[in-house]
Amino acid sequence: MRRSFNAELLAALRELPSDTALERIAISAKADSTYHPAKHRATRRWHVRTACGEFEILTTGTKWYDTRAKKGGGGAIDLTMHVLRLSFVDAVRRLIREDHGPDHS
Repeated sequence: MRRSFNAELLAALRELPSDTALERIAISAKADSTYHPAKHRATRRWHVRTACGEFEILTTGTKWYDTRAKKGGGGAIDLTMHVLRLSFVDAVRRLIREDHGPDHS
């Protein structure tokens, strides 16, 4: 079992925009076209459904905020951990699988 990940891979996942991560990991992720951000004009509101529930997530670049749980963070790994209730290792594996397709090894 793999216990550590390549530093370059982790850096790339941490820099992955949160909206891109949501589109990869969610059953459905729909941007709210009626949302008008109050602070940063690049912020988008998403209605997201995963196997763990439904979420309303704001994204700005790599940052994200769950409006219902009142919790946020930065990076695709943390977002994946949050919406899928996964450990760090499982979140990285999920993002890798979604990026490169199923692992057949």
